[in-house]
Amino acid sequence: MTIRSTLFPARLVYPVVATCALSVGVVHAQATQFVVKDIEVEGLRRTEAGTVFSYLPIRVGDTFTDEKALQAIRSLFATGFFEDVKISAKGDVLVVTVVERPAIASVEINGTKEFDKETLKEALKGVGIGESLIFDRSLLDKAEQELKRQYLSRSKYGAQVQTRVDQLARNRVGITFNIDEGESASIKQLKILGAKDFEEEELLEEFELSTGGWMSWYSKNDQYSRQKLSGDIEKLRSFYLNRGYADFSIENTQVQIAPNKQDIFITITIKEGEKFTFGDIELSGQLLGRDDELRSLIKMKKGETFNGELLTDSSKAIQDRLGNYGYAFANANVIPDIDREKRVVNINMAVDTGKRVYVRRMNVGGNTRTKDEVIRREFRQFESSWYDSRKIQLSKERVDRLGYFSNVDIETQPVPGTSDQIDVNMQVEKKPTGNLLLGAGISSTDSLVLSAAIQQQNLFGTGKTVGLELKHEQGQPHNIVFPDRPILHD
Repeated sequence: MTIRSTLFPARLVYPVVATCALSVGVVHAQATQFVVKDIEVEGLRRTEAGTVFSYLPIRVGDTFTDEKALQAIRSLFATGFFEDVKISAKGDVLVVTVVERPAIASVEINGTKEFDKETLKEALKGVGIGESLIFDRSLLDKAEQELKRQYLSRSKYGAQVQTRVDQLARNRVGITFNIDEGESASIKQLKILGAKDFEEEELLEEFELSTGGWMSWYSKNDQYSRQKLSGDIEKLRSFYLNRGYADFSIENTQVQIAPNKQDIFITITIKEGEKFTFGDIELSGQLLGRDDELRSLIKMKKGETFNGELLTDSSKAIQDRLGNYGYAFANANVIPDIDREKRVVNINMAVDTGKRVYVRRMNVGGNTRTKDEVIRREFRQFESSWYDSRKIQLSKERVDRLGYFSNVDIETQPVPGTSDQIDVNMQVEKKPTGNLLLGAGISSTDSLVLSAAIQQQNLFGTGKTVGLELKHEQGQPHNIVFPDRPILHD
């Protein structure tokens, strides 16, 4: 009895009693069953035999059946390691013969100027095409689509990709992608329909995208990008909301590409709505007895033109103030109530303080040179103390002012399993803190003057500064000049 599975339909002489998506066929004159005394695997080069055994649903001592044979073939194909699997019986020995898929020895990309080749290779790895990976021919289409997607993000809609696969020794392949980038598509028309109270030119000034100008070769602002368009639409929305149009909406956005794949036409349809003013402004929720203090942070006033930016700023100011008192996860939710007849928007700012939290640990990462205590002595937020956003920000600023780091970032992270603790993580990047200056010149007596100065602002990571300057004038004794400040100081 022979069970064989290939990637292509086989010619079957006997009736097929079972099939699967990979054209598996069981051909026999009559069903065969026997107790498996041993299992042999043939055709392996790179794959370990243990890998095959781990996927086989048949073990020594099991009774061999057609159903188990089909399960074995499906399981081995599902690994993606093999392009052909054959299961046969030699007496009471089960023989598994496989043909391994080739390994990818190299991936070459030709013709790309828009992208760094390594960037494209990383993108290809994401779809399964990369050096040392198992080659699956069915993934080539995905790889080509991924390359085209990368070029679409740069407005190169005419980019073409051709793929060549070369068979190499030792069951390996080399894959070459030949790319014709074509020309970048540019925006030929950008229109905003539905504007009544503002000129279209004024609205388009808010956009990053445009139909181009004399600097477009550098800014590439005439090249379409979905991300840029989304950003421009949000700018347009903010433009109206900050000027009283609380009912403003984007009705439709159309992006059309001409048949030549070089011209793009963008049309945005808007509905301005009516202009509104602020009505009653209320503050509710968990105010902690600080009603007047929190109310003073509200920047809107009744009767003023509705402004979305003021709403956002007021909400953030309240949240930041509550953060100073230990409420790291406080929210000030804006609940608008639009009265279209009176054209006013009543605002209720509902405050939810959440639990008061304290700092479990202050962690410092990225520091490889400066002693830990030099950094920690700048902290104004302490461990096991209530969270205070002012002190955390001040700690960041003081560490930054040390001058030992090119970048200082700080973030808070909830402690897993708790609701009232956080860790504060500070990440720093070191920078050179030493200076060496060499100079030469001519003195008033026409003598050659040589000078050298050296300074280290973070000596051995201690946070101390040491400096030394040497001067020598031709015909004069050596002169050592110390800086005006002390030689060694914090």
